[in-house]
Amino acid sequence: MELLDGKLVSAHIKEEIKKQVQEITSAGKRAPHLVAILVGENPASQAYVASKVKNCGELGFESTLVTYDADVAEEVLLNKIKEFNENKLVDGILVQLPLPKHISEDKVIETIHPSKDVDGFHPVNLGKMMLSLPTFIPATPYGILLMLQHYGIKTTGMNCVVIGRSNIVGTPMSLLLSRNAEPGNCTVTICHSKTKNMKEICSAADIIVAAIGKPKFVTADMVKQGAIIVDVGINRVESTETKSGFRLVGDVDFENVKDKCSFITPVPGGVGLMTICALMKNTLLANLNNQ
Repeated sequence: MELLDGKLVSAHIKEEIKKQVQEITSAGKRAPHLVAILVGENPASQAYVASKVKNCGELGFESTLVTYDADVAEEVLLNKIKEFNENKLVDGILVQLPLPKHISEDKVIETIHPSKDVDGFHPVNLGKMMLSLPTFIPATPYGILLMLQHYGIKTTGMNCVVIGRSNIVGTPMSLLLSRNAEPGNCTVTICHSKTKNMKEICSAADIIVAAIGKPKFVTADMVKQGAIIVDVGINRVESTETKSGFRLVGDVDFENVKDKCSFITPVPGGVGLMTICALMKNTLLANLNNQ
């Protein structure tokens, strides 16, 4: 078993990004500028946004953080996004999800201009991705592809099971792994809450991407010997072993699954770090397109 180490891979990729930013600024051009918008005080969302802003600083990006109370009117948020759409000094806009129930996530995503949608969630960008046209790829699936590339994992001809069908991870991941590319060229099955015989389906998979949001959902009897396991889940569970009273676990029962795998991502330290890395690459691309 070999760990797919998000810390190691992201450090390598971020060093490349940092060098590119230095080349851009040395040429007298402006650095990438990312705007992050946070609504409410969800602790997980606050931590994610803080990490994204921190990474911007480390890479030489400019960043702007806009925060709103949870009861902010939808119209106020949409108008702020439109303001940043018009600002030529802003390359990327992200609105941290989830949002309060009175705000439509679809409206928010569709209001961000596709050229600044560095999360890759806009229908225009998702459509381009489906057609294999140049675009921003959703950050988590993109991060997973970058990790597979770094470790030289050739996926062509493999059977892949993606557990979860969200528009953010599961569905785009299935499309990316099935398209004619490397990583890609897989035969992909999407499993979800209504899937029958999931254990049998998963146990035939060469690659399992778990993105269902249920702690330790993928157990050892669902994994065949030598499989590659990519764990997207980040779940808080109670723990008597930590000061906070909780710890983070993935959607995979890591301790019982790891010895059956050829490769596996840890949680934390795996896909989460790659997601931020991919977001930074998308923001750099937006900047290069916008110079």
